[in-house]
Amino acid sequence: MMKWVLLLLALFGASPSASFTLVKSVRFSRCLRAAATDCPLPGTAKLDVDWKDLGFEFRPTKSHLKLEYKDGAWGKPELVSEPYIKLHIGATALHYGQACFEGLKAFAHEDNSVHMFRPDENAKRLKSSCERTMMPVVPPELFLEAAREVVKDNMAYVPPYGSNGAMYLRPLMFGSGPRIGLQPADEYTFLIMVLPVGDYYKDGLAPIPALVIEDYDRAAPRGVGNVKVAGNYVADLLPNMEGKKKGFPIGLYLDSSTQSTIEEFSTSNFIGINKKEKKYVTPKSSSVLPSITNKSLMDLAKDGGWKVEQREIPIKELETFEEVIACGTAVVVTPIGKVVKGDDIYNFGDGKTVGETTMELYTRMRKIQNGEEEDKFGWNVQVC
Repeated sequence: MMKWVLLLLALFGASPSASFTLVKSVRFSRCLRAAATDCPLPGTAKLDVDWKDLGFEFRPTKSHLKLEYKDGAWGKPELVSEPYIKLHIGATALHYGQACFEGLKAFAHEDNSVHMFRPDENAKRLKSSCERTMMPVVPPELFLEAAREVVKDNMAYVPPYGSNGAMYLRPLMFGSGPRIGLQPADEYTFLIMVLPVGDYYKDGLAPIPALVIEDYDRAAPRGVGNVKVAGNYVADLLPNMEGKKKGFPIGLYLDSSTQSTIEEFSTSNFIGINKKEKKYVTPKSSSVLPSITNKSLMDLAKDGGWKVEQREIPIKELETFEEVIACGTAVVVTPIGKVVKGDDIYNFGDGKTVGETTMELYTRMRKIQNGEEEDKFGWNVQVC
C-alpha cells in the first residue's frame, strides 16, 4: 500500500520529504486505530460489590502474568488464568525468604484511557531489591512490557473513572529453584498480580491514631530495610496486630540503634508538615524504604513552594508539626491525628479533620493520576 501512496504523491509532484511525512502519518494513524480496537473499556467487569465500595482486598480477575528465569535467561511472558502456582518444595523463597515485591497502580481517565503511575520507578526499586537478595534483575523494558500486558488483559477490572478506585499491580519475584544449603537459587519466577482496589482504610481519607512501636524493630542498620523484601513485612505482623488491639490502626517505628529518631510507619513513609516554616520533613535513613509516593509528594511540595528536608527527625520534633502524614502506594496519604509513645501524646489538628496541606497534596496527586491535571512531571504511562 505504501508503494502506491508514494507513486500517487510523485505523480502529483509532492516532494520526497512530504511523501515521507504522509507515509509516517498513515502508519501512525493505522497504529492508533489498531490500539483503539485492541483495548477493552475499563470498568466493565461484574463484581460482587459496587466499584465505589471496593476497599483494599483480594478479588479474582481474569489473569496474572508469569515470567520464568532459567539457564541464565528470561523466558517469554505468559498470561495465566489459574490463581495458583506450582512450586518446588526446595524453593529458596520458602526456606530462606529469597523474595521481593512491588506495588503500583493504574488509573482510568475520563476518556477511558488507562495509565500506570510511575512504573519506571517501580522497575528501578525492584532492581535494587533483586540485587540485594542476589536475584536476577528484571530489565526495565521487560518490566514495563509485562505490566502493560497484564493490565491490558484485565482492562475490564480497572475501576472506571469517577469511582475513586484503581487497578493495583503487585509484581512479585522469588527464588523458585531448589537449594538446601544457603545460596541463591538457579531458577526464579516473576509474577504480576492485578486487582481492583478502593480505599485502604474503610473510613477513607480520615485521621487515624498511630502508636510508637517500642518492643520491636522493623529493620536493622545495614540490613534490608531499604529494599522491598517479604521479610520486612512479616516482621511487622505481630506488633501491627498488637497495636490494632489497642486501637491503633498503624504503628510508627524509631531507629533500632537509639530509639530516638523517626524511621517510618508500618507500611508507609513518614512526613511531617511544619506550616510555620513551610517545611516538608521526611526521614533519611538506610533502613527506610524509598517510597515512590513520597518522592512524588516531595516534587509536588517543592513545586508548591515548600522547603523539602530529608534528614534525621528526633522524636521530640513531632511537637513542631501541625500535620503528620503516612504515605504509600496503597493509601497515597493517610492523615495521622495523633502519635502516642508511652505517656507522651502528640496531637495534630483536631484529630477529626484532614489538614489543609495534606488535602492539597493528596488532591493534586489524585488529579494527576486521574488525568484531571496536566502531568507536567511525565509520571503517567499509558497502557491503552
